[in-house]
Amino acid sequence: MPELPEVETMRRGIEPHILNETIITIIVRERRLRWPVSKQFDAQAPGSKVQQVQRRSKYLLVYTSKGCIILHLGMSGSLRILDVNTPAEKHDHVDIVFSNNKIIRFRDPRRFGSVFWTRADPLKHKLLIKLGPEPLDEIFCPELLFKKSRGRKQNIKTFIMNSQIVVGVGNIYACESLFLAGIHPTTAAGKISKKRLEILVETIKDVLNKAIKKGGTTLKDFTQADGNPGYFAQSLNVYGRESEPCNVCKKPVKKITQCQRSTFYCPACQR
Repeated sequence: MPELPEVETMRRGIEPHILNETIITIIVRERRLRWPVSKQFDAQAPGSKVQQVQRRSKYLLVYTSKGCIILHLGMSGSLRILDVNTPAEKHDHVDIVFSNNKIIRFRDPRRFGSVFWTRADPLKHKLLIKLGPEPLDEIFCPELLFKKSRGRKQNIKTFIMNSQIVVGVGNIYACESLFLAGIHPTTAAGKISKKRLEILVETIKDVLNKAIKKGGTTLKDFTQADGNPGYFAQSLNVYGRESEPCNVCKKPVKKITQCQRSTFYCPACQR
């Protein structure tokens, strides 16, 4: 699944092509995504001008003069900027056609992604309203994480992946952040000291920023808006490296399952 750095990379790749452009038409080839694509999208979005492209958690928000398009890539979704005459292929479900003869093409083989249209405040949409703070904002700080973690028996990895605690810390980046912070992924969140949480907050921000600079992590389906892969995979310390030597202590990286997700860690470096 594309995570925060991949979605932010995509936002930055798409924005220059559509900012201040007018939507000419909407082409929906398949409405049966995770949630059905509303016919109001086809009817109301054309004629609107793109005012800004933002990201909230793993959602892309395309603000226009008439409303907002909320996009989520799901497990296998992607967006491409293409010329208007580019033939559609299998799994190309939605095209947003612009006045500069460019299109945003939403492709999703597994159809777990979503496309919403709203004329209300998108941040109050049912999928966004309960989300926690952005990890790269100042509001996400050691004091906040310490306060929210007190009394929590949940393991720290699952805790920081909870989108009501902080958004966008997906599986890859949770593993990497915990490694760099030296925290074992099974440790109860409520038992971790404020000093160690200070290090964890710093590593989360650092890992995400570095991943954004490298265009995200290429795993299976993710590529950038221009079709090129992200390169953060070359910098991974533990994720996907089961039985390989730790980059620090040279002992084998371990793999366990937590909440049906693979967790990678170094048993010597993380305690």
